[in-house]
Amino acid sequence: MFSNESHGGARSRSLVVTALVVAAALAAGWFVYDAQRGSGSGPVAGRGPAGASSAAPARGGSPVADGDASAAPGKSAVPGATSAAAPRSKELAGRTVVIDPGHNLGNAEHTAEIDRLVDIGTNRKACDTTGTSTNAGYPEATYTLDVAHRVRVLLQARGAKVVLTYDGDRAYGPCVDERARTGNAAHADAALSIHADGAPADKFGFHVIAPKSVHKGAADTRAIAAPSLRLATTLRSHFHAVTGEPLANYLGGKGLTIRDDLGGLNLSTVPKVFIECGNMRNAHDAAALTNAAWRQQAAEGIADGITAFLEGKR
Repeated sequence: MFSNESHGGARSRSLVVTALVVAAALAAGWFVYDAQRGSGSGPVAGRGPAGASSAAPARGGSPVADGDASAAPGKSAVPGATSAAAPRSKELAGRTVVIDPGHNLGNAEHTAEIDRLVDIGTNRKACDTTGTSTNAGYPEATYTLDVAHRVRVLLQARGAKVVLTYDGDRAYGPCVDERARTGNAAHADAALSIHADGAPADKFGFHVIAPKSVHKGAADTRAIAAPSLRLATTLRSHFHAVTGEPLANYLGGKGLTIRDDLGGLNLSTVPKVFIECGNMRNAHDAAALTNAAWRQQAAEGIADGITAFLEGKR
């Protein structure tokens, strides 16, 4: 016969044995789970499909959502791209950018029309020009429209509304005053005219042109001169950083000029600048300008510069 104390001890020993059995079963289950996790056949914390991290940083520091096909490494929205950057967030939502591809391939066949003088406030100048070309015949107008298309893709991916002054959809022009009016009518937050220079062959590099503060006739840039200068310096910094293109070794060597003789700037009522992306008559610059991968870099430098300006950065 068991005393009350001895019966309680037996029950206690029984509970201990049961607890040990349960613990052993749980441990066995954990080892199986852990083995599966280590072999990659089970779920891993913080990982998404195909082992992609759900918190992988995108360009600009934004996380990329699991399964986002557009974030696949090495992919680009434009053929010829060299960047493997993931999509950025919609940081430019609600912003409008006007891109002005310099010149037009059809201008050479419409010399009478493009030679017509238009009022730019400080002067009267030709409606437009034919632009320049490389020594091998690659036209500036082809370059500018190609880069404009690439910039549009990049800025739209960041949420901006992008307006082109023309899209290869007209026989010649538009005239410089119409190019300015396009930006004004769009109430653009920033406008940019894309060009490439035709300087002597020993000159190289890129430069940005900002409007001088003028108030004469139809020209009044007093309100936009300061923000345009900030756009110019910000663009200069980012274009150089992305492309590696040096600042022009002419026009003062600072990669920046201030002018009052360009209708596209004089007649603008929104912050606007020109960029001369390189010298088409220089062999080194021409090799870059005619290279699709470099043109994508140029577009990225331009898009980054505009984005930084609109975000109040340098």
